[in-house]
Amino acid sequence: LQDVQPAVWQRIEVPGTYSFWDLHVALTDVFGWWDSHLHEWNVPNPETGAMDRQGIWDEDDPEITMDWEVDIAARFLPGKVVQVIHQYDFGDGWVHLVEFEGAHPKEKGVAYPRCLEGENACPPDDCGGPWGYEELLEILDDPTHEEYADRLEWLGSMKGIDGKKFDPRHFDPAEVHFDDPEKRWQVAFNDKAMTPDMRMYEIFRRMGME
Repeated sequence: LQDVQPAVWQRIEVPGTYSFWDLHVALTDVFGWWDSHLHEWNVPNPETGAMDRQGIWDEDDPEITMDWEVDIAARFLPGKVVQVIHQYDFGDGWVHLVEFEGAHPKEKGVAYPRCLEGENACPPDDCGGPWGYEELLEILDDPTHEEYADRLEWLGSMKGIDGKKFDPRHFDPAEVHFDDPEKRWQVAFNDKAMTPDMRMYEIFRRMGME
């Protein structure tokens, strides 16, 4: 994640059959974000070298290709280190640098996607981007700040936990839960209801919004 301190990164493994939509869902899941904002990929074209834009197509922005129509295997080529940019929430301005490190055969008995490792907590969704997150941490570090109590209450609702437990240095791969990207797509574009097996359902349940 760009422009954030303490530095935030994760290493994940996903199926080689994933589309860029599927990878987007995995990224928002590993960050614990709601996935309630627009996103965009900037992906180098292996034939032209130009940066292709992928995301949610808009008639006002026809250059964007729907990311569920582009397989990651077509852009993440074995033997080559490929870096792509993932943008999320154009208001907050989150930018991920996503690097393809390689491919290997599926391991027997392993469920994918999976998070292997990472460092530091992911900023809460809707906190104002890198600069808003910096301000949030400064306020949480000062119990005498006039906004301290309000930010704790807000943070608790966003994370579904007691805001006092938020530790910017904490990250545990075992706590990551991945949604089914097809189900997420149905919720986002086909007016389907969330189901209890979805991470988003649990977040909204805790907020009384399911």
